[in-house]
Amino acid sequence: MVALVIAEHDNATLKGSTHHTVTAAAQCGGDVHVLVAGSNASAAVAAAAQIAGVTKVIVADAPYFADGLAENVAEQVLAIAGNYSHILAPATAYGKNILPRVAAKLDVAQISEITKVDSPDTFERPIYAGNAIATVQSGDKVKVITVRTTGFDAAAATGGSAATETVAAVADAGKSAFVGRELAKSDRPELTAAKIIVSGGRGMGSAENFHILEPLADKLGAAMGASRAAVDAGFVPNDWQVGQTGKIVAPALYIAVGISGAIQHLAGMKDSKTIVAINKDPEAPIFAVADYGIVGDLFEIVPQLVKELG
Repeated sequence: MVALVIAEHDNATLKGSTHHTVTAAAQCGGDVHVLVAGSNASAAVAAAAQIAGVTKVIVADAPYFADGLAENVAEQVLAIAGNYSHILAPATAYGKNILPRVAAKLDVAQISEITKVDSPDTFERPIYAGNAIATVQSGDKVKVITVRTTGFDAAAATGGSAATETVAAVADAGKSAFVGRELAKSDRPELTAAKIIVSGGRGMGSAENFHILEPLADKLGAAMGASRAAVDAGFVPNDWQVGQTGKIVAPALYIAVGISGAIQHLAGMKDSKTIVAINKDPEAPIFAVADYGIVGDLFEIVPQLVKELG
């Protein structure tokens, strides 16, 4: 058995999601190869070759791979799919855009958002917003899998010495074109990679009140997040959303402020190592998953926390 991991990268660096996916691939048994489809992506290729556990890096280089268009990357995966028993990608927007196309062309059932590998053909994945875990077994010759990265430790970024192999790039599919990218710039850590997250909910009351959380996040070096209710109310931008329809996170510390704990939000953060909840409602569902709970007015408690942190 040989597993293929589709690397998520920006040509210069690998995304952290790739390292978590390598761990899942290794647990499937056999060798692990990484596909880097990009343009002038030698830096990303070198980084992939150093990941512990990777035995080979497959390189496909062409200008139309520069922006990771799903149609082109999927065709490149299909061109080499016959060599692999497992094809994996992170369950990010990138992976979710590519692998369904691959699964459809291979006429196999995709196994989505796995959190555990029980055996080479049996996997666990959350269902019902994380309230149940389904164990699924695949009889398909090729297993096409997206990996929920919070379920697996990251493979070490150094220590490997994989060989590299350049393959012929497939032709440009011509079905889509890159138009532009709008990047949200912030001095704070990226939400899905942050070790500490401070999140606000509808209880914050307004966009202006979210500024109350900024000194706390600054003291802790934390990323800032939000519940869907806060995002839908227009308090904060969409890329702050944590939850089933937002970002799945599992930081070392998650501080939920004014968040009631709807099931959809819990699905996105309940794997956090330590959860602290601040809410004036003692019956709020968030307290059922919190390691530490503070019942009270967030507008009084948060400034006190900041003061205590010095």
